Amino acid sequence: MDSKRSRVLLAPAASAASALMLFYGSGIHPHWWLMWIAMLPVLIVAPRLRAWPAFAVAAFAWAIGGVNQWSYLRTVGVPAGAITGVIIIPALLFGLAVLLNGVYTRRGALWRAALTLPAVWVTCEFLNNLASIHGTFGNIAYTRLDFLPILQLAPVFGIWGIDFCLVFFAAVLALLTLDAPHRARFAAGVLACALIVIGFGEWRLHSGPSYDHAIEAGLLSSDYQGNDNPESPKAHGRLLREYLDHVNELVTRGAQVVMTPETLAAVLSPLTEDIDSLYQHTADSTQVPILIGVIRKTPDTLLNEARLYLPAASAPLTYEKHHMLPPFESDMLVGTTRLVFDQPSGKWGVAICKDMDFPELSRQYDNDGIGLLLVPAWDFDVDAWLHDRMAILRGVESGFSIARTAKNGLLTITDDRGRVLAESSSASAPFASLLARVPVHHDATFYAEYGDWFGWLNVLGMAVLIAGLWRRN
Repeated sequence: MDSKRSRVLLAPAASAASALMLFYGSGIHPHWWLMWIAMLPVLIVAPRLRAWPAFAVAAFAWAIGGVNQWSYLRTVGVPAGAITGVIIIPALLFGLAVLLNGVYTRRGALWRAALTLPAVWVTCEFLNNLASIHGTFGNIAYTRLDFLPILQLAPVFGIWGIDFCLVFFAAVLALLTLDAPHRARFAAGVLACALIVIGFGEWRLHSGPSYDHAIEAGLLSSDYQGNDNPESPKAHGRLLREYLDHVNELVTRGAQVVMTPETLAAVLSPLTEDIDSLYQHTADSTQVPILIGVIRKTPDTLLNEARLYLPAASAPLTYEKHHMLPPFESDMLVGTTRLVFDQPSGKWGVAICKDMDFPELSRQYDNDGIGLLLVPAWDFDVDAWLHDRMAILRGVESGFSIARTAKNGLLTITDDRGRVLAESSSASAPFASLLARVPVHHDATFYAEYGDWFGWLNVLGMAVLIAGLWRRN
């Protein structure tokens, strides 16, 4: 058994090590492999400490790791007090989860100890998603987005399955360092679980999708000299016409659909009719659908809208954004309907930027049977990778390809396995463009059909495991 002195020395060292790995393994530019082991030092030392020191070691590590969000959240306008809450509250919850894990660890109940930590953590993130105006933003599963095999859990379990595996892996590694009864049998069970998860992921990555129905998608974006946020009405009109020139260039190169970012410009009558006429004429003459993102002003409302021009259509189809980004879009009317339309390659849908932070809308599109989702977006440069990959996970969860084009971000084409088929930065040229082949492939998923069943299962599991703390072995 560790001496008191060694425990006193080991605790701060373990907390510092976990804090450092959490700092670099999470956030908007995570080193994904670090998160597999970031919690390990704290989880090894915590069962050897009394309750309050164990709580402090874990909470301190998570809080220091969470400081990596400070600069980004200030950049996007979050008040300092709110950021403090974003950092401190998860740290306190992690400290409590480690305490519960430690109780079962000291009892030698290895499987219950291994399940307690992920059940508590998934429950907290799941309930936060239900209540938060930011949906799943900040979920630690997003640190895994470059590790494709683990993403293949999403079509069955949703993002909550990725959450669970990440925390479960750290918990079992820590338990394997103990000299506990039945450790060999426990290790064999853990190894079997790991092989099943990775084997399923690799199988799914090699099982599709089909390219029998694929199109050439053309994506456009310009951050050049204020094009990302034009100030005057004259500049808005100029930009809409300049984008149209580049639409024609992409069509000439073979694009079968062309799309622009979110809030390309602000439009109001009679400008709306003028722009509609120009874009509809181009769609008619080229026989190529065109999707643009605008802010549309009416006497009574302000709309964040995508306008879709289909060849030979009498009027553009429209989609209004469902989830607004406060405070920037707090005065905009919230959309309530989806946009689904048939094309020769299959069914397509439309969403806008922050809509992709919420799994429910994507599940609804899966149930609509779409094979391709078009997503105009506007990011903040620094979060370009993260917000783009968050959208990609929605396609994996709900079984469709995604074409996403952002201002101050990335232009990407991805399939329903989470593979990035093509990518470019919106800052790569005065008018950045991307032309790539994207499969239009609908893959009905268990998660889209049954929703957050695994999230609720974790809520139930946490309740059972906490209740078990008052029972004798």
